[in-house]
Amino acid sequence: MPRNEPTQVTDGWDGGRSPGRRKAVRYAVPVAVAGVAAATIGLVPAFAGSGSPDLPKISAQDLIAKVAKSDVQQLSGTVRVSTDLGLPSLPGGAGGFGGAQGGGKGGDGASAAPQNKLMELASGAHTLRVAADGPEKQRVSIVDKAAEYSLVHNGNEVWAYDSGSNTAVHSTAPDAGRHGKQHRAPKDLPGGLKDATPQDLAKQALKAAGDTTSVTVDGTAKVAGRDAYQLLIKPKQAASTVGSIRVAVDAANGVPLKFTLTPKSGGAAAIDVGYTNVDFAKPAASTFAFTPPKGAKVVDGDKARAKTPREHGKDLPSHKDVKGLKKDMGGLNVLGKGWTSIATIKGDGSGLPSGKDQGAGGDAGKFLDSIGEKVHGSFGSGRVFSTRLVNALITDHGTVYVGAVDKQALIDAANAAK
Repeated sequence: MPRNEPTQVTDGWDGGRSPGRRKAVRYAVPVAVAGVAAATIGLVPAFAGSGSPDLPKISAQDLIAKVAKSDVQQLSGTVRVSTDLGLPSLPGGAGGFGGAQGGGKGGDGASAAPQNKLMELASGAHTLRVAADGPEKQRVSIVDKAAEYSLVHNGNEVWAYDSGSNTAVHSTAPDAGRHGKQHRAPKDLPGGLKDATPQDLAKQALKAAGDTTSVTVDGTAKVAGRDAYQLLIKPKQAASTVGSIRVAVDAANGVPLKFTLTPKSGGAAAIDVGYTNVDFAKPAASTFAFTPPKGAKVVDGDKARAKTPREHGKDLPSHKDVKGLKKDMGGLNVLGKGWTSIATIKGDGSGLPSGKDQGAGGDAGKFLDSIGEKVHGSFGSGRVFSTRLVNALITDHGTVYVGAVDKQALIDAANAAK
């Protein structure tokens, strides 16, 4: 059979457009970047093996269609996640994230909360064991040297268990009571468990491909022992911080097996997520059965979720407050298109503290000065917070510009909006 060559280019393929509006978190730049990482990690499990099998030639359009048509809903395997976003160091190290959110308080279920575990995936290397049997049964376990964290969805039940604190949180899957049967994975499940199988999440990545993107089929590979085509996605826009995205697609069933994102600055992949082994047979029913170990602290997640707003309601902004805040900030707006889209939130005139400030704000300002670069333009001045992928400019007037673009693109956007 003729070997597949990297000559199939689709410059104008219209696979849809990325959403016109995206959520942004004002000032919380390191946390926002970590959230972007976690979301991206969920796109497609992958890990490259060795060898380049001979496969029939296929065009980029046909390979994308193969992914779109794939309907594999049963699988199990091991996934290796490696993330190097170049996030700025926070006081107390990486543990500062978890500790700030209730680390060590195993009894209240904080250590078993999915959002806390997602933060851990934003840096370093991790091993996951995954399994899925349709939209009603999924399981993922994050395994490290000292402990294991498992999240299990089985019909109308969701269990989260942290072996480190020996804490389990039990919840009822959303909509189970209203419809009698759970048809979609709960919205708070991370990565490939959220309302999708791995290939469905890959389709979301391909929606960004349009006239701002070059898509080619760049040879073949062996991934987790399976033959795969390599789809290469490259931004055409020079200001993008993304160098390329490489997705290995199973030649037999169209399931994405590899996702590697390399920044334009070069070096190691910023995100490399992948199967080290995968099996598309139906997992055993026992895979999705969970019973808390003896002595485990069991937390009723439904009660905790219902109780929290009542206890802390005074601290939560009202609907009126939120509307007023959006009005004061001018709302969220997106500038540009494609890979160089920049989300902006107009400030209220009060920017970040400076290291020169006296009093309590001085220490915060010194810390921000240490991780952010001071910049100037016709817009005035501000700080740029940088990672290997996502950069953010926060002006001294409080306006935020954030995107997967270089520093100059953010300054140009601020100057143009002046």
